Order: sequence, then structure tokens, then C-alpha cells
Amino acid sequence: MKNYITIKDKIKKFNKKIEVSGDKSISIRCVLLASQAIGKSKIYNLLESDDVLNSLRSIKKLGIEYKKIKNYYEIYGFGISGFNTHKKTVINAGNSGTFARLILGLLVDSKNQIEVKGDQSLSKRDFSRITEPLSLFGANFFSEKKKLPLKITGTEFLRPIKYNEELGSAQCKSAVMLAALKTAGITKIKAKKSRNHTELLFRKLGVPIKIIKKANYDYIEVKGKYNFKGFEYHVPGDISSSSFFIVLTLLSRNSSLTIKNVNINNTRTGIIHILNKMNAKILYKNKRKMNGELISDILIKSRNRFKSINCPKKYNSSAIDEFLVIFLVAAKAEGVSTFSELDELNKKESPRLEIAINFLRKIGIKVIRNKNDIKIYGNPYLNLSGNYIIKNFMKDHRVMMMSTIAALTLGGKWKIYDASSSKTSFPEFFRIIKKLGANIF
Repeated sequence: MKNYITIKDKIKKFNKKIEVSGDKSISIRCVLLASQAIGKSKIYNLLESDDVLNSLRSIKKLGIEYKKIKNYYEIYGFGISGFNTHKKTVINAGNSGTFARLILGLLVDSKNQIEVKGDQSLSKRDFSRITEPLSLFGANFFSEKKKLPLKITGTEFLRPIKYNEELGSAQCKSAVMLAALKTAGITKIKAKKSRNHTELLFRKLGVPIKIIKKANYDYIEVKGKYNFKGFEYHVPGDISSSSFFIVLTLLSRNSSLTIKNVNINNTRTGIIHILNKMNAKILYKNKRKMNGELISDILIKSRNRFKSINCPKKYNSSAIDEFLVIFLVAAKAEGVSTFSELDELNKKESPRLEIAINFLRKIGIKVIRNKNDIKIYGNPYLNLSGNYIIKNFMKDHRVMMMSTIAALTLGGKWKIYDASSSKTSFPEFFRIIKKLGANIF
């Protein structure tokens, strides 16, 4: 069976309403916290991607049962010490850096040694940013080159820690917060601004947490050894998945789109701020709060002209997964767009900054790189007519989906490999894009 798609035509104009799949970051956190609750949790609209399904299979290996009933999953937890670990247990995180890093926080009290491994892409990523703070709790790690596979042995004698998170990594912060659940006493975290889904879930579940917000950092205190009950949660739509359709609409002619029920948590909406500064017109409608998260319908209309941007660094964290499609808009903008301090892009599923630069040059866009800063020389008249083959991108789902959006809006004939990688985060991607009228073979 072939694992590539071909695209020969731009998408025609559309005026539609869609819904995207559940938020991946929240889905994984819900699975993990339900595994620590006492009793039954119900999770609605759980994302059924490879990353989340791996999370479910992994908690089952740790003694937690689950089942799907109609449109929700039931997960049966036994409390914060409820994992039933065995010798030689192996957890396969697949491609999910979020799950692999967060599960380590919940294994700091494991009496038996647990091995955590991942696929080829995940095994290239640095895990010292997680193992170093978790070691301070008393857990022991064994790994070659600070990468997966690694083995963790926990301890009964966990101690609370003080931790400075300087990377703006929600994964690092959340792993420490999850470990703090297991610990008698108060863990104190000074964290550079990043996604706050874990904090909001802790508050929903009644976990004793104190947060003081400053301009660049949050000061977080978590009091451990609190047993919370099973819960119900409706996962909102994923803004990272929505971003592909936002840019598809902006770059298409005479088109409009409404994406319903999307999570617009302000730690995730950097793409909206950036694109609106570039002359997009992206609006919110029917805003409301659910479980502490801000939810809205998003309205987008195509635009004929985009302005270049000197992108403020303050948006880096809140747009980190969306820069690939933001770069496509910069490629069509008038003038030179600058983006700086993008080193975290190369610590994702693939070296995304390098891949993005090579991609833009392939389609005729001038890019100048200075370490982790880039300048993109936009061409408002960019219209492709050549043949393009996209492969060897380490099966990075976001690279594949970005390439699909480029093919449907910029012209040319495309063959894009590893199409099945969309299952990592967004298995509904091709079904929805075909619903909008795209011809993909």
C-alpha cells in the first residue's frame, strides 16, 4: 500500500463550518490524571490519535483499566499510588514526547524498574531536561546519551523540591507537577511562561495548588498526597490542528471557514496574534469557559495581501507547534519577516527549523538563518508550477500536513510521503480537508 499522497490542483473556494479533533495536550493529561483518580472518570471527545491511544495502552500496562462507551472513554483509577507495576514492564510512548515525559513524573514512586521507549524520532530527543529535575525527588534513571530508551526506578522516600524551569517547556513543568502529587510536602516551581493545561486540570480536581503570575514567570506551589475523585471532562478542539485550516483558508481565494468549539487558551493562541498582525482577519465568536479553559468558534476569511512581521519573541511559546504554517504565510507576505530564538523548534519530532528552511528554499523563497533566528523574504505573487517531492522528514506529522496546505494553496504538482503520520496527532485531517473540496489522491 502506498504511503504518499499526490496533489495536482489548488483547492477551490469554500464556505464551510467544521469541527476538529480533541486537543492532544489536554487528552494526554486527562488520561494520566484519570489514572491517578479514585474511581471512574469519563472523558468525552478524547483525541483518538496514535499518541493518545499509546497513552491508554500504557496505563493499562500499569494496571489501569479503560473502555470506550459511545462517545466517551471510561478510565478506572485507584488513586495517586494506584499503579500496579511489575518487573520488566516496558512502556512504549511511540512518537509522543508529551506522554513520555509526563508519565515519568508519575513513575517516581515505582518500586520496580520501568523501561520507557519511543519510536526512532522520539529516541533522538533530549530527556535530561526531565530526568534531572525528577532525580531531585529521589528517582533513579539509567540511560545512554540522556535519550530513550531509559529506565526509571522510583522510591518510597520522595522529597518535595524547588525547581526553576527556564525553557518555557510545559512538558518539563507538568512532569514535575505530576511527581509533586506523589510527594508529602510542597513542591515549589518557578516556571517560564508555557501552556497551563495541567494547572487548570489540577484546579478542576481540587488539587492544592497556588499560582502567582508575574510578567515572564509563574510561581507554582503544589501540595502532594491529595487523593482526588474520578471526574468528567469534555476535551475541546485542538488549536494546533485548527491552524492548518486557518492557513488553508487565508491562502485560498474567496473562501471562509468557521471552526467550532476550539480551545483558545491564551498560552496556545500565538498563531492568532501573529497572523492578525500580518493582516489576517481571524475572529472569535461564542466565547465561553469550560473546566477553566476558554473555548470559542473561530472565523477565518481569505486575504489577498499579507504584511511582513518582526515576530515578537513573547509569542514563541504559545505558537511553537504552529510556526511551520506561519512560515507559509510569511512566504506570501510583502517584505521581510523575522523570527528569533526558535531553538525549541529543533527539539520537536524532527529538526523543524532546518526542515522549514529547506522547504521554503525548495519553493523559491529566500531565507537567511543566523543560528536560531531567520529572515523570510516574502513573495506576494508566489505561484508554483513545478514538481515537488516531500520526503525524509522523519515522519513528522506537522511537516506532512504543512506540505499538504502548501500544495493546495501555492500550486504545482506534489508527491508527499508518510501521509499516515497524520494519525500521530490528527487522524481526521484528510477527511476534513476533502470535505472542504480538496482533490487528494
